[in-house]
Amino acid sequence: MRNEPRGEFEKRGGRGPRVFAPGDLKLLLLSLIAEQPCHGYDLIRRIENLFDGAYSPSPGVIYPTLTFLEESELISGDADGGKKRYTITDVGRLFLSEQAVALDGVRLRIDVSKRSLRGHDRPPEIHEAVHNLRHALHSHHGRWSPEEIVRVAALLNRTAQAIADGRDQ
Repeated sequence: MRNEPRGEFEKRGGRGPRVFAPGDLKLLLLSLIAEQPCHGYDLIRRIENLFDGAYSPSPGVIYPTLTFLEESELISGDADGGKKRYTITDVGRLFLSEQAVALDGVRLRIDVSKRSLRGHDRPPEIHEAVHNLRHALHSHHGRWSPEEIVRVAALLNRTAQAIADGRDQ
């Protein structure tokens, strides 16, 4: 067992640094939907672009927040080809206008976080490869057979080890 103090990354279960303060993501999603109605995946990509690719929120963070916004009647989600397309409601527009100063603070914190995360930035080719991997994993939509779980986990673990060791698989 280690006795050294653990870094923030390890304290948070290996999830990396906290990017948003409480309530920030809610305001950001609401403002992005106000700019342009879109699907959850599109919102993930738009946030990733705000961070110049240095951060990408997980679906496990985005979709519960969208559900909260929808249950709060700040947005509405309509089925569009099997995916929900979110639009802002009048209640959402009013809330967003009342939170203009807070939203400015969110955008300022994004700029600060983006500068901080750039120190860990990946080359564009690596960023795109990671994006492609995430897309491939999400395309299963929870339909994982036991054999597929073993196969993909082994493949990912071998790849991670090869990257860490500086060798090809």
